[in-house]
This record gives sequence, structure tokens and C-alpha cells, in this order.
Amino acid sequence: MAHSKTKNWIHLIFSTKYRAPLITPKIEPLVFKEISDQLRALRCPLEAINGMPDHVHVLFLLHPQKALSEVVKQIKGSSSHAINRSELNTQKFTWGVGYAAFSVSESGVSAVRRYIQNQKAHHARRDSEQEFLRFIQLHGLTNEPEG
Repeated sequence: MAHSKTKNWIHLIFSTKYRAPLITPKIEPLVFKEISDQLRALRCPLEAINGMPDHVHVLFLLHPQKALSEVVKQIKGSSSHAINRSELNTQKFTWGVGYAAFSVSESGVSAVRRYIQNQKAHHARRDSEQEFLRFIQLHGLTNEPEG
């Protein structure tokens, strides 16, 4: 079987523990820089990053020899460590346990990039839970049992 040369674009979403609004304007640049630096070190080119006080959206190209779970573990661990080491936050910074990851086709990259870049405008109209439910519907995923 021949190896495919297709690119594996990933739209990753993860939140702070208990969705606490820990990503303040003061630490947001550090959070994004640390995630970006880690992705670069893992040879996973970053296309877009943005978020809200309680979650982050990242669009990147998954390196073919990297497992998504390991990439997520690295960027979450490294960024929380950097934030806590920086003493910019008044309370301990912790990411939540889970994450959502969606594969993005090459033709969908520009739309997802725009969506991520416009996070703050999206959330002015829709809260995080509404946004997540919209994503679930958009991708044809439901938690309804199949009948």
C-alpha cells in the first residue's frame, strides 16, 4: 500500500479546568506563544491560534510521525507550566482533562482559519456551550444513541 501525501490539518479545541476564565488579557500572549513554540518544536506548523478566557482554538498541521494525543499532552503541559512559572496569574493555571479535535480538509483550512481569527466576535453572539453544540451538529456528531 502506498503512503498518502495528504496533509492532516487539525482544529484543536481545549479548555481551562472547569472552564474557569483563566486566560486573561495579561497572560493570553504567553499562552499563545508557548503553544506556538511547542508546535514548532514538534514540527507541527501552526496556521491559527485564538481563544477566549476559558478555551483555545488551534489550527495546525499534524506531523505524520506524531500522535495527536502526544502533541496535545505536550502543548497543554508545557503551556500550563510556563504560565504558572511566569507568575502572571494570581491563581494556579490548569487545563481541563479533555479536548476536541477535528480533521480539516485542505479546502476547509481558510474557513477554519477565519473562524479561529474571529473568535472574540463569534463569542459576542454565542457562548462556549452554544458554540460547541454547533460544532457537534456541523460535524454530524451527536451523543444520541443509534436506534
